Amino acid sequence: MLTNTEESPVNVAMIATHYPQPAHREEFVTRVRKVAEVFRGMPGCLSAEIWLTQDTVVSFVRWESDEAFAASLPALGDADVDVAFDEREARPREIVRLVAA
Repeated sequence: MLTNTEESPVNVAMIATHYPQPAHREEFVTRVRKVAEVFRGMPGCLSAEIWLTQDTVVSFVRWESDEAFAASLPALGDADVDVAFDEREARPREIVRLVAA
C-alpha cells in the first residue's frame, strides 16, 4: 500500500461551486474558463476543469502538492482574471479543498 511520504507528494484539489445570476451565466462561464487557463499554466497544476449544471458552474482544479496549490492562489492576483464576488452571483460560492487519501 502506498503511503504519503516525501517521495510521494500529496495531491491537493479544490472544488468551487458558483451560482451565477441567469443573466450573467455565459459571462461567468467565460470568467471561470480564464481562471482555469491561468491555473493550467502554473507549475504543479495537474488539471483544471469546468463542469456545468443548469444552475451552477463548478470548477475542479488539481495540484501535485500542497506547495503548488499554495503558490498558485496568490498568482491569480497577478493575472488578468476577474475573480470578484459581486451581484453577478445569486449566492456565495462554495469552495472545498481536498487532499488525496
